[in-house]
Order: sequence, then structure tokens, then C-alpha cells
Amino acid sequence: MGTVVTSGTFVLVVLGFADPVWWLAAVALLFLYVRYGRGPAAPSSPAGTASAGTAPTTYRAYREHRDRQARWERRYRRERPSGTRRERGRSR
Repeated sequence: MGTVVTSGTFVLVVLGFADPVWWLAAVALLFLYVRYGRGPAAPSSPAGTASAGTAPTTYRAYREHRDRQARWERRYRRERPSGTRRERGRSR
């Protein structure tokens, strides 16, 4: 995959001498490759965190995500007690 992107970038740069818009296409191609196309070894988010919608790749990342989620839920329940089940049951 890297060879295809490298050769494509080279072709776009060569075409860019006639029309500079091709240079922008080469930059866009490199950006997309670095951002999305380098495979599982490329960090898509900061170390130890998983972005929304993706599963953690290691057990440590899973534990960190689970603990962070639990802290957030405890804080949310503390700040908004009217949203908890206990409070709703008392108002009936």
C-alpha cells in the first residue's frame, strides 16, 4: 500500500509542474494515507484511549476506557441526582 501511495504522490508532483492543483492533490493523498491508511500500527488516537465507536485493542486500553466511563457516570449521577432511578421512584 505504501508503494502505491508513494508512486501516486510522485506522479501528482510531476503533474504539478504543469498545474499546481496536482500538488494539492498530492498533499491530500499523503494526509489521507498518514491519517487512515497505515494499518493497525498507526495510532488513531492518543495512547491508551479509544475513539467513539471503536473497540480497545488491548486489555489495558479496555480497562482504562471502562474506568474512565465509570468515573464519568458516577460524576454525572452526583451532579444530576434527579436523573437517577432512586430519585424518580420517590417522586411517584
